[in-house]
Amino acid sequence: MRYFIQFSYFGKAYHGWQNQPNAITVQEFLERALSTLLREKVEVVGAGRTDAGVHARQMFGHFDVDPITDIADLVYRLNAFLPDDIAIQGIHPVAACAHARFDALERTYEYWLVKEKDPFLFDHAHFVKHPLDVDAMNKASKILLEYIDFECFSKSNTDVKTYNCDVREARWEIDHNKWMFTITADRFLRNMVRAVVGTLLDVGIGKMPPEDIHQVIASKDRGEAGASVPAKGLYLTKVLYPKEIFDEQKG
Repeated sequence: MRYFIQFSYFGKAYHGWQNQPNAITVQEFLERALSTLLREKVEVVGAGRTDAGVHARQMFGHFDVDPITDIADLVYRLNAFLPDDIAIQGIHPVAACAHARFDALERTYEYWLVKEKDPFLFDHAHFVKHPLDVDAMNKASKILLEYIDFECFSKSNTDVKTYNCDVREARWEIDHNKWMFTITADRFLRNMVRAVVGTLLDVGIGKMPPEDIHQVIASKDRGEAGASVPAKGLYLTKVLYPKEIFDEQKG
């Protein structure tokens, strides 16, 4: 039977979500915990992949196992078994054809930065000491919504078939000491959000005017965009699915 699992993690200790040889990943820990408690080999397909050091406040995966008799008890035991930086929020029976990655309608990321040194946000946000023009950064952010092809923000040598992404939201907000960039799209390329933020910071410090974002995107050249910001400030905050996914179908 197929189940969706909702979970979150603080990514500092992990080399991203996806299993890799000779590296500790979130997928490895989650599959090991499920396999141990359910006493059968469990493989989890994630809603996407996050790079080393990136965090997830809301992440989903799906797995196929024999029917689970007590889901609430399994969630409790998983949270007791897993390390403190990985937490399970729920497990839901779904239709046999439901897919955590391909059925996702959109994903939302946040990037946090601080303008003053803060020891309590050291592992949570990127420290930027230069003055920033948030209005210029938001003007540049809106330009992203005019485009579909974001090859200029993609990590080089990836195996993707298309660089097209439907960006539906991109904005900066300031909450006291914390600056937060929110971006929502149907999909994201590898390293895309960190490259976007790095480019917007170039706008914020006056290295380029907001209008130059047009030329950066048109170039399709990663070298024309800004440097990638550190992973520690990046959070996957929401993965949206059609409502019927969670209607406990058992087909």
